[in-house]
Amino acid sequence: MDENPHELLLPLVNEENICLPLPINAVAKYWNIQLPLSEAKEIAKKYSGFTGSVIIEGIESAERHGLVCKIVNSSLNELKKIIDIGIPPIVILPGIPEVTQHASVITGYDPQEKTILHYIQTGNQEGEIQEGAIPEKTFDDEWSQENFLMILISPPDILEQIKLDNEISNKSNRLCFESERQNILKNFSEAFSTLNEAIQISNQNPTANHLIATMMNEQKQSDCVKYYQKCLELNHNFYLSYNGLGNFYLKTNDFKNAEKNYSKAIEINPKRSAKIYKNRAYVREKNNAGADLIKDDLKNYLKYNPKASDRGIIEQAIREI
Repeated sequence: MDENPHELLLPLVNEENICLPLPINAVAKYWNIQLPLSEAKEIAKKYSGFTGSVIIEGIESAERHGLVCKIVNSSLNELKKIIDIGIPPIVILPGIPEVTQHASVITGYDPQEKTILHYIQTGNQEGEIQEGAIPEKTFDDEWSQENFLMILISPPDILEQIKLDNEISNKSNRLCFESERQNILKNFSEAFSTLNEAIQISNQNPTANHLIATMMNEQKQSDCVKYYQKCLELNHNFYLSYNGLGNFYLKTNDFKNAEKNYSKAIEINPKRSAKIYKNRAYVREKNNAGADLIKDDLKNYLKYNPKASDRGIIEQAIREI
């Protein structure tokens, strides 16, 4: 079989940490840079109890060890050009149910099969690396939900030579990742200020608008609506903002608008969240929707969350509807 000329070979990576996410470690090793796990473990002590990944910490680790980074909003065509230059891009994609997002290294593309190749390390004893192939259209649809966020990490001389289509978004996007770190550390005022700065740099950044809306929503501030709406004006495929609006309207007992926004999110990605179906079932009941609609939502909740702690209660509810 002929080798794919549009494919990059990344090394095996065994080490990861909340402050050294596997995608960043894999890309660093691709450039022959060893990011010390001990350093990440020391930094991780301040995130006690947090189970996700702090991407900005991984980025800063790469920068401390000689690499540079840009965080831009890109496109499928530009992503392919980046791969052909020899840089493995990291993209932000929707997570599996109840995981908000995940970062994935793209190792190549197949123009004949029209697929995008992802770096996947299997858990077998040999530590074999496989590449997951995703149809281009599916990849593009999912990537659009995260506003085509792409993280590029490389030696300075390589990245400096590349002219990116939307390079102006770099600083604003970076501030978004910094605000997430501040949020994890519960430095909420700093996170809010950082997001305001990101919006001042680029009011056309849907991610910044969504994140500030989310913070306001958590504080039960009605101004969150205008930021969610601004995000959706900029990217009508931003799943998380429709879900966030649904949650806000649910909390404020505006059940019609809650159902409307939950339905829009589900239309964009029916598999992204299980909880959204339970929420929609609840507001549909409040809206006197048909029993079949409510029952279908509860069944989908269990379908996408088979280990739900309230499974017995939901099954009982389905039987009684």
